[in-house]
Amino acid sequence: MRKTLLYLTIIAAILFGAYQFNAKEPLYHSQSYVFGTLVDISIYGETDDRARELANHVQQEFQELHNRLHAWKPVSTGKLSELGELNSAFAQGSKPIVISPDLANMLADATALSVKSNGLFNPAIGHLIGTWGFQQDEFGAVNIDETVIKNLIHAQPRMTDIVLKDNAAYSSNPTVKLDLGGYAKGYALDLAANYLRKELVKNALINIGGNIIAIGQHGDKAWRVGIQHPRMPTAIATLDLPDGWAIGTSGDYQRYFMLNGQRYCHIIDPRTGYPVQHTQSVTVLVPPQANAGVLSDVASKPIFIETAENRSKAAQAFDIENFMVIDAQSNIFVTAHMAKKLNWLTPNVKFTTLQ
Repeated sequence: MRKTLLYLTIIAAILFGAYQFNAKEPLYHSQSYVFGTLVDISIYGETDDRARELANHVQQEFQELHNRLHAWKPVSTGKLSELGELNSAFAQGSKPIVISPDLANMLADATALSVKSNGLFNPAIGHLIGTWGFQQDEFGAVNIDETVIKNLIHAQPRMTDIVLKDNAAYSSNPTVKLDLGGYAKGYALDLAANYLRKELVKNALINIGGNIIAIGQHGDKAWRVGIQHPRMPTAIATLDLPDGWAIGTSGDYQRYFMLNGQRYCHIIDPRTGYPVQHTQSVTVLVPPQANAGVLSDVASKPIFIETAENRSKAAQAFDIENFMVIDAQSNIFVTAHMAKKLNWLTPNVKFTTLQ
C-alpha cells in the first residue's frame, strides 16, 4: 500500500513539476491521507495564504466525512461512526433510526445508482467485504469461509432493502451492512468542487486516490493527469482533464492479498461473493455534471465486475462513453472516444478499440 501511494505521489509530482517550471502564477499544492488513501489538492492562481486556507477547509471536510462514514472503525473508544450506528441498528431489527439529512440523501442516491447498475454497485455488502478481510487497517490472506459467503449471498443484502422516510432509516434485511468506500470519495470530490467554486476559485485539481475532478485549468493549459499502470510503478498514459470533468480508476493493485498464487482484491462481485479476478483496472472519464465526482467513483465498479461481453452495457447504464479496461492478461480495451484523449507513455502500446 505504501509503495502504491509513493508511486502515485511520484506520478503527481512529475506532472505538476512540469507545469510549475513555467508557471507565471502561484500553484499551491497540499497532500494528506484521508479515506484510506492519498488526497492531493492543487490550487492555481491564488496567493499561498488564501490557497492554504481553502485547502485546509477542504481537508477538514474530508476528515469529518471520513469519520462519519467509516464502516468499521469507531470515532473514539465506545463511540461508533454515524454509519456504524446505522449498521448496528440494521442488524438489530427494523426499528427506524434518525440520520442526518445529507446521509439520507447519500443513501437515496447510492440506492438509485445501485438499481441502475443492476446491483453490481452494492454498498450493502459490508459483511462480505469484512469476511474477505478488507475492513481493517492491515489486511492479508484470509481463510475463505465458503459457508459464510454462501449464506450472505443467499440473504441477498441490497440497497433497496433500506427504507428512508423523514430522515430516518431502517432495513428490512438484517444482513445489510453499509460500506460506502466506493461512493464516499466521489461524493467528497463533488463537495470540494462545489465549495471551491462558491469561493470563486477558478482553477484547481482535487485528487482522492485516483478519483480526480478539475476546476478551470492550469495557466493556459488544461490540467494533465496520469493513469496508474496496474502492474508497474508508473503511469501508463496521461490525458488532459478540462474544466468540470472527472476521472476515476478502480484497480486490483492497492487493496489485495495473495493466496496460493491467486490475487484477491477488495472489489467483490455481489452475485458470487468473491473478489473479481478477471480485471486489473478500469478507468472512466465523466463529463461535467452535478455528480461527476460520484460517477467517477461509482461507474468504474460495474464495468470492473462485469464479464468482457457485458462491460459496454454496464458503462452505458451510466452514459459512460469514455473508459479503458485492462484485463487479467494485461490486454487493453479502450472506447473510441477515450482513445482520442490518451497520451500513451509506454511505446507501441497495443489495444483493442471498443465501439
